Amino acid sequence: MRNRFEQQLSMGQLPIEETYIGVKSKNALDELLAALKEIYCNEEYNKRIFSILEKHISSGKKRTGRTGMDLWSIFVLAQVRLCLNVSYDMLHNLADNHRSMRQLMGIERDFGYERIQYEYQNIYDNVTMLSDELVTEINAVILEFGHREIFLKKEDTALRLKTDSFVVESNVHFPTDYNLLWDSARKCLDTVGKFLKKHDGHKGWRKIGNWRYEMKGLMRELGKASSSGGKGKQEREVKAAERYLKKAKALLKKFQEELPNFPIDGAMDMTFVIALEYFMMLMEKHIDLVDRRILKGEKIPYEEKLFSIFETYTEWVKKGKSRPNVELGKKLAITTDQFDLIVDYQLMSHQQDRDIVIELADRLLNKYNIASWSFDKGFWRKENKELLQLEIPNVVMPKLGKRNKAEDVEEASHTFKRLKNKHSAIESNINELENRGLDRCPDRGTRHYARYISLGVCAYNLKKIGRRILEAQRQQLEKQQNRLLKSA
Repeated sequence: MRNRFEQQLSMGQLPIEETYIGVKSKNALDELLAALKEIYCNEEYNKRIFSILEKHISSGKKRTGRTGMDLWSIFVLAQVRLCLNVSYDMLHNLADNHRSMRQLMGIERDFGYERIQYEYQNIYDNVTMLSDELVTEINAVILEFGHREIFLKKEDTALRLKTDSFVVESNVHFPTDYNLLWDSARKCLDTVGKFLKKHDGHKGWRKIGNWRYEMKGLMRELGKASSSGGKGKQEREVKAAERYLKKAKALLKKFQEELPNFPIDGAMDMTFVIALEYFMMLMEKHIDLVDRRILKGEKIPYEEKLFSIFETYTEWVKKGKSRPNVELGKKLAITTDQFDLIVDYQLMSHQQDRDIVIELADRLLNKYNIASWSFDKGFWRKENKELLQLEIPNVVMPKLGKRNKAEDVEEASHTFKRLKNKHSAIESNINELENRGLDRCPDRGTRHYARYISLGVCAYNLKKIGRRILEAQRQQLEKQQNRLLKSA
């Protein structure tokens, strides 16, 4: 059974409430720890966050057995990883050696007492238990905590919102149909290798290493022919593609012939068969794409393309930038307020910016009183602007395309220009999010990708709250020092 945190201090254990964080520090980790400490010491929000953690992690489990890592430690480790944009190896190092972080986790002890240390796998297994839904619920509580307790926002205070989108890249290499064909063939051979390792006596794959060597060599030949220039490029590319496809078709045929002969002895073998059939299907798909594009000269429709055989959710995104002109991942729309906190975020699936405005407005207008809301041109659509103007006094949504006289007058007004100029602040928020780890997601799989983004947003909000806490403490310290100087 997992505990919220260590209920009773053991010998030498340092209290979480007494964690020292330098008031003058402007370090990202110290700002995060300051926010986490403040939440931990606030009874109301402490209970709400632990209730969410218990509901998602401990619910339905027997209250027996080993306790495991406590919920507070899991939450702190997950936030530190995203706040500092570090790997699990670095997180493991911090968990074992960073004194302030360890004390905030509730595992630091005085000198002379036995230290608690975690294994790398223990940290990884526990942090990955957090789900996207769990982190989304916690982020809503943290946002409320920041508004009410730290920035002292009154209930009737209207928000000034800004919305923009950027691409969170997935962990993939640059895709071409021929290197995705190689990926598919490689994974088929890897799966067969697992069969051979488990069933040592299975015959028919004496040259499995040679298949791999030749397929990779032919893929590289085709890549070199495609990227090179000069006279006769097309002819060289076609010949390289013919040799590559001939070998790929022969290998696929061998897989199809040998598949019924693989011994199935238990669930693991069945898993191997399912994986092999999946990668064989992808092999067949990319053989067809290479054949149609290079040998038949067809233009492949976007809907038929796949940009990774592993991260299948990956999209080919063009945002009109000169560098990078193409990004591989998914678009993330964020909405920030005047306190620079992210009040809403949404992963976009094959959507343009203008497609999400109404859905976004439905969510936020039910929660907040909004005084102004600014967007860039990508969100413009006549219906979007008209519907927002029914509820919001100031909507800044520059028109995409030629404006009429009324629109010229509106966009030349003082209020419109002032809010449009302030909209650029969201670019710095996006840049900070990317520094928090949301430039490229190292985690694999759709579920882990979504969780990673939620953790990044949560860590960003906590850091902003922590920065405000330390600023207030510095101001208080300066006032005390000034009073002492005056009295001296």
